[in-house]
Amino acid sequence: MDEKMNDNYKISFIRGATTAKGNSVKEIEDAVVELIDELISRNNLIKTNLLSITFTATKDLDACFPASIARKFNGLDAVAFLDCQQMHVSDDIDFCIRLMAQVLLPPNNPIQHPYLRGASKLRADRC
Repeated sequence: MDEKMNDNYKISFIRGATTAKGNSVKEIEDAVVELIDELISRNNLIKTNLLSITFTATKDLDACFPASIARKFNGLDAVAFLDCQQMHVSDDIDFCIRLMAQVLLPPNNPIQHPYLRGASKLRADRC
């Protein structure tokens, strides 16, 4: 996409989530890469219009930081990333990675929130 930023873009927030198959660097990497891919493709995002992404991970994911994976992924090293631990709730989804992305979008651009894998039950209305 060679679309250029113009003054009509607005700051928007996109939520999303996925689950890893387990607590290994490879399994977390697969989940994060898929989630970022879906975030970009579903919303036709220009990578330079990704301003920041905050990740949360359930306490059972501690093999690596989701942001460290995203930072290396597909030219996103200029995006501001932050990792946090998700508040523990006893019946939460296992191995869950959530995100909130701050992006610039053209006006009237519909937002598509990617909820993937086992996290799709968090927001069935947005899958």
